[in-house]
Amino acid sequence: MQELVCTTPFEWKYQESERPTLKEGMAILKIKQVGICGTDLHAFEGTQPFFSYPRILGHEFVGEIVDISSESNYRIGSLVSVIPYFSCGKCVACRQGKTNCCQTLSVLGVHEDGAMREYLQVPLDALVYDEQLSLDEYTLLEPLSIGAHGVRRADIKKNDWVLVVGAGPIGLGVMEMARIAGGQVIALDVNAGRLDFSKNVLGVSHTIQVGQEDVMARLQEITKGDMPQVIIDATGNKKAIDHSFQYMAHGGKYILVGLQLDHVQFSHPEFHKREGTLMSSRNATRGDFEWVMDCMKKGLIHTQDFITHRTKFNDVSKHFESFLDPTQAVIKAVVEFDS
Repeated sequence: MQELVCTTPFEWKYQESERPTLKEGMAILKIKQVGICGTDLHAFEGTQPFFSYPRILGHEFVGEIVDISSESNYRIGSLVSVIPYFSCGKCVACRQGKTNCCQTLSVLGVHEDGAMREYLQVPLDALVYDEQLSLDEYTLLEPLSIGAHGVRRADIKKNDWVLVVGAGPIGLGVMEMARIAGGQVIALDVNAGRLDFSKNVLGVSHTIQVGQEDVMARLQEITKGDMPQVIIDATGNKKAIDHSFQYMAHGGKYILVGLQLDHVQFSHPEFHKREGTLMSSRNATRGDFEWVMDCMKKGLIHTQDFITHRTKFNDVSKHFESFLDPTQAVIKAVVEFDS
């Protein structure tokens, strides 16, 4: 089979390898589509934490079952997605059901080789299946579940003001799930095009462009002086993360979905007087995947709105760098494999 390896930052290599041989407790998938995530883009440009080279990227994907262990109830030919976070099942986090932040977590496409290849073997207990989902819905299931997990961590109440900082693919997913959870969403970004997408495609009522508007004044105006009860960062940008503490309402919560490499810094007195709550949000759980699938089946999420670019597997190395170019207005790029 053919696979695509990121050998070093900004370098790709197509190579041949052996198709996997089935092991007990596993399924072999023929990969159909792979979504390109910010993690993949950061890995390609050499800025992804917890990462080493060479690596086969790809953790947002859909595949067709072509071989499967005898103990499984899944059928050959079924389309499935995969929860790409492999946990130990024994550590303190796993014992609490928090397998998404296992002490020894291994993530496909980050800590171990991912789905940018023709066939992939995965554990049966990682499979996600619903016969009603389309290829594109399966492909977007993982990134939307990342947003769903952050929203569930926030415990949004109906009509809470929810400020989502960063209107990239993950931030847009956060906006969708925050809206579904009953929040009143405010989008904050430097990119006018992505804010337009938030407003015109996702129906976000309020958008604020950093550098062009007085953010504090606009938030006070929108919330009638209350400020956002929930702030969710989806930028992974230190300046944005540090700066957003000041926007939090008294009694509010700040959830960090985005990840950056440096220290988080904020005024303790300002945070303390608000009795603020600071949380991180890592990956997603099966419950998050199930919530997103249910929303898809109910028509609450329109996946066609998110996918703006497509390329073939054999052309990834030619087009991938363009996905980093802001002028290309990429929301979600998808890699398609030949049938």
